[in-house]
Amino acid sequence: MRVFITGTAGFIGFHLARRLLAEGHMVDGFDGMTPYYDPRLKEARREILQAHDGYRDTLAMLEDMQALTEAAEQSAPDVIVHLAAQAGVRYSLENPRAYVEANLVGTFNVMEIARTLRPRHLLIASTSSVYGANPTVPFRETDRTDHPLTLYAASKKAGEAMAHSYAHLWSIPTTMFRFFTVYGPWGRPDMAPLKFLDAIEAGRAIDIYNHGNMLRDFTYIDDLVEGIARLMDCVPQRDSGDESVSPQAPYRIVNIGRGAPVPLLDFIDALEAAVGKKAKRNYLDMQKGDVPRTFASADLLERLTGYRPQTSVEEGVKALVEWYREYRAKNGPLQL
Repeated sequence: MRVFITGTAGFIGFHLARRLLAEGHMVDGFDGMTPYYDPRLKEARREILQAHDGYRDTLAMLEDMQALTEAAEQSAPDVIVHLAAQAGVRYSLENPRAYVEANLVGTFNVMEIARTLRPRHLLIASTSSVYGANPTVPFRETDRTDHPLTLYAASKKAGEAMAHSYAHLWSIPTTMFRFFTVYGPWGRPDMAPLKFLDAIEAGRAIDIYNHGNMLRDFTYIDDLVEGIARLMDCVPQRDSGDESVSPQAPYRIVNIGRGAPVPLLDFIDALEAAVGKKAKRNYLDMQKGDVPRTFASADLLERLTGYRPQTSVEEGVKALVEWYREYRAKNGPLQL
């Protein structure tokens, strides 16, 4: 298979591309290498992918329609996986325009590419943030998501709506997947797991919001990638009789989460155990736009693919710490 992946220098895109290349697929990557977090980490991921004969990439922004079109046409992909985005809940308070440009304009451009190239399957990343402060748990794909709490969540919800319209209008088989607090080796340094780890190692205090009274459905990166890889073959079909597919389009939404939320303080305890050092804890009030809990129902993912994420926090944190120490010894400390 030939797969066109946006965001291959990013955390999830890198792991997915490496997995597909190891299986013998051809991967064409597309990434803007934005400086939202330490670009050296993105460059290190890219260097690993470029060692594969089946990999080539283009460095450009999603908003550059000409560059995106040329790269995608050269790829002529069987499958498109759109992962590139402006991520981060808190950064959307500081730089909202970046979310409009990357997550709205960029996603529109990818959908236009799919309309022209007609891949067998278009898969697009969404987020658990679209559930907002939904009081009903676990979060199911059929829950209403009409009350986003941040522009990041709103931009991802808008992407879901746009993708449904394109799936309906142009019969593009489309799967949206909603991620739940992904962590692991090569992770994003703006997210709590790596920020906490780096601070604990260095002896700095960690900021713990809502005084630690939060639950997160931490999903290990290998579990997430397994879910995406399996969903690539689960192509939604219009009028299939499958209730998970929209009645108006070959379109479905799938959660990818472990379905086992962990108290934030328990996650920190696991980090301390893996590091072998106690954290200096700075307890703060809830931050604007944050949600008290995330909790995925993985029932649909399991029904479609036969797979449900299994990696425990203890296993995942141990792997994260081992990678972090190896990376830091080779490349120096991350710029957080």
